[in-house]
Amino acid sequence: MVKANLRSLAATILLFAAIIFTEMFGIPGTDLTHPQQITAAILVVAAVLWVSEWVSLFVVSFLILALEIVWLLPALNSVGVDIKSNVFFGPFFSNIILLFLGGFVLSSLMQKYELDIRFAQAILKRTKGMPSLTLLGIILACSFLSMWISNTATTAMMLTMVFPLIKKIPDENPFRKALVLCIPFACNLGGIGTPIGTPPNAIALTYLTKAGFEISFAKWMILTLPFLIIFLLFLWQLLLRLFPAGNLRLDVPERHTADFGPKHWAALSVFVVTAMGWFFASKLGLATGTVGLFPVIVCFWFGLLSTKDFRDLPWDVLYMVAGGLALGVALNVTGLGEVLINSLPISGSPWVLLVITAAVAGAMSTVMSNTATAGLVIPLVMNLPFENNYILSLVVALALMCSMAMALPVSTPPNAIAFSSRAITSRDMMITGGLITVLGYLCIAFLGPMYWRFVLSFMGV
Repeated sequence: MVKANLRSLAATILLFAAIIFTEMFGIPGTDLTHPQQITAAILVVAAVLWVSEWVSLFVVSFLILALEIVWLLPALNSVGVDIKSNVFFGPFFSNIILLFLGGFVLSSLMQKYELDIRFAQAILKRTKGMPSLTLLGIILACSFLSMWISNTATTAMMLTMVFPLIKKIPDENPFRKALVLCIPFACNLGGIGTPIGTPPNAIALTYLTKAGFEISFAKWMILTLPFLIIFLLFLWQLLLRLFPAGNLRLDVPERHTADFGPKHWAALSVFVVTAMGWFFASKLGLATGTVGLFPVIVCFWFGLLSTKDFRDLPWDVLYMVAGGLALGVALNVTGLGEVLINSLPISGSPWVLLVITAAVAGAMSTVMSNTATAGLVIPLVMNLPFENNYILSLVVALALMCSMAMALPVSTPPNAIAFSSRAITSRDMMITGGLITVLGYLCIAFLGPMYWRFVLSFMGV
């Protein structure tokens, strides 16, 4: 309690110090306008709070919105910029937020009717007790589920399923660690495969859509799935070599599930229809957020989910994403984003900038929320004076790199859950996660631009 109070006090001091200093002295040594100075102060406060976690991350989003309404908006109006408060409210109920809301409802639906468990068991049954195939099966199950539902929930569920198997393995066999480590890492990686897989994807899509790019659900998957496959195969082989199974044979346990009744079929139908709707949204003339409303309405209209299920949705994640988007709006409206971009050494190759910014995004995401990192770095590159294909490649690269950082137990919630099992050490996680992060960076920085430019030219984006 005392520690929490101290953190809240530190956050309060930071907030008022930023406001008072900005209003009294501005930002010395710069030619920023007053609205730009205010936006810079909001950016600094948000960044410090996101990194330090002195207050809950979703609270930072509401703070951003409040400061934009009561501090930034009057300053903009005073210098002749005629905008209304709905410009800042907009991100909190935007297309991307509806898309994510639909994804969260699907996640709740799959877990309630144990569709996720059935899918995982269907894969594990086919491994025939072979350690390498069992490991691959777990990786595939985790990654696929994390493309559609929360990677945190998937990690918790898969660990519960796999621990009975781990307990049957002798303590001295290193393969025990492979079975634990594969779960959070596969869940982290799986999120890059779909727009709803992880918040950085949603943030990237929001800015690309605003910039006029038409990136549908299907196009995002085309851009990212080849890299996801490479990363998963690398993870599989890396774990087999770092933690060999020897002559081990496994007896894969089954987890009891209820009989597959009418409501299970209804839940499966909702999932399939929604997934197909997202995949063909552009051809149907629908926004992905509009499709996301389908499972929300159907599930609660027909009682597949309850009011309690609605309350239990991860609203904090939605507001975290919205806060990052609202901050991006301020950077754009005041022109601070363009000022920051103009201060970067961008006279050289766009590829060099990609290499640098991807490394920065990866480093930041290792120690702070990947959602917060994406919300900070992606808006800054949207106004770069490069060709459209370069901008799109850069934004996709940053979104992927935000999800690739997984070297520490604190890097992602799935990492923290797996580490809390005490079946692995921080050194195990740092070595394996660090190698995955490095491979991801190399692929994204060196192979990504070539592949994305080819695909984008082929698709006519």
